[in-house]
Amino acid sequence: MTSLDFKKTVQRETQSLRHYAYQLTKNVEDTNDLVQDTMLKAITYRDKFIDGTNLKGWLYTIMKNTFINNYRRMVKRNTFIDQTDNDYYLDSVSPLVKNEAEKKFMLKDIEQAIDGLPDSLKKPFTMNTRGFKYHEIAEILHIPIGTVKTRIFVARRQLREQLNDYARQYGLENAM
Repeated sequence: MTSLDFKKTVQRETQSLRHYAYQLTKNVEDTNDLVQDTMLKAITYRDKFIDGTNLKGWLYTIMKNTFINNYRRMVKRNTFIDQTDNDYYLDSVSPLVKNEAEKKFMLKDIEQAIDGLPDSLKKPFTMNTRGFKYHEIAEILHIPIGTVKTRIFVARRQLREQLNDYARQYGLENAM
């Protein structure tokens, strides 16, 4: 396989690599960086690839190893040495203090959004969040299981629209 053919073949795998990278990083910017690093390493170490073997598996291995190495590098960067008599390594994950008041406001907004749902949607939705299964809700409320599923779906959609600001604030708009 020529170098140009190899590059084209590697580029065809970009989309599946992007999905795998997002599963590892859970962040769009880090996903793009990881895919780019993987592509660069694949092209740089093309001579290590054996023709006729699983290219996708080889690329996934490069990506996984790159992710692990980057993670280890980040952990080392967040470790500092206490210069007292005894040297201890302390892991400093996050120096930030969490704002509990913000959580209380968010919880209040969520509760208000749920309370604002019509009873026909609120009852099946709250039962589902408390762990009831669809068929149990249908039996208790004496409605068909399809109706239960529809009402829960509609309730989720309405809540998603009402709480969209929080999703944007925490970077969850694509998860919803």
